Amino acid sequence: MARFFRSKPTSVIRTSASKPETPRDWRKYLKPAAVFLLVVFGYVVYSNWSSWLESLDKTPIRAYALTHKTQFTTNADIREALSKDPALKGYFGQDIQEIKEKFLTISWVKDVAVRKVYPDRLSITLVEHRPVAIWNDTGLVSDQGVVFSLPKNRFERTGLPVLYGPDSEAKKVLDAWYKIQKDLQSRNLGLMSVATDIRGSWTITLDNQVQLRLGRGDWLPKIDRFVTIFPEIDVPDGKRLAYVDLRYEHGAAVGFRPQ
Repeated sequence: MARFFRSKPTSVIRTSASKPETPRDWRKYLKPAAVFLLVVFGYVVYSNWSSWLESLDKTPIRAYALTHKTQFTTNADIREALSKDPALKGYFGQDIQEIKEKFLTISWVKDVAVRKVYPDRLSITLVEHRPVAIWNDTGLVSDQGVVFSLPKNRFERTGLPVLYGPDSEAKKVLDAWYKIQKDLQSRNLGLMSVATDIRGSWTITLDNQVQLRLGRGDWLPKIDRFVTIFPEIDVPDGKRLAYVDLRYEHGAAVGFRPQ
């Protein structure tokens, strides 16, 4: 009895028409779309943030409070600073940096901190320069060597050191004052003023009105020379010693003025 066997195909070739259709999974597109929409929303919010906040402001800032008592700054000064352009906005729309810049235009204000208080107030902290010397007869120098101005009726200048020089050299001149004053005290001499010029030449005035022209370089040997020759200076009758020029390598030149 004969048997017939049907052999199995060794490979199957499928065409595109024979492939079953797989349903598309739309869920994989949801996350990128959500990220895209979030970025667009964030950009729109960022671009219109200021406008939206300003729309919430019903009135501009109209009051302020100082955190501590100031020495030189008056309420009139503060109101004048706040009234400068640009005009004050409301709580949400007001830029704090704009207000700080207004106060820093006041010469004697060293630093300022400003905080907004809802709904329409400011909290202001002012830091003022502390004057320690008179500068070029009209200005003042702070303890950090900063030149600034101050109305004369706000501060008593009597007894302050008097300094002269280019504004850029204020700190250098102030430091020189302290050093020269200390050197003179050890010689029982008092100091009234210190001056320098653009060439770095120094002149000091003692509290007896005698001017010492020290020139450039180290002043200590020149002051020592003055102390040595001072008792030997012959002052004519009716005259008084005006200056001693110590810029020479040896000796000195002197000048007199009427009593």
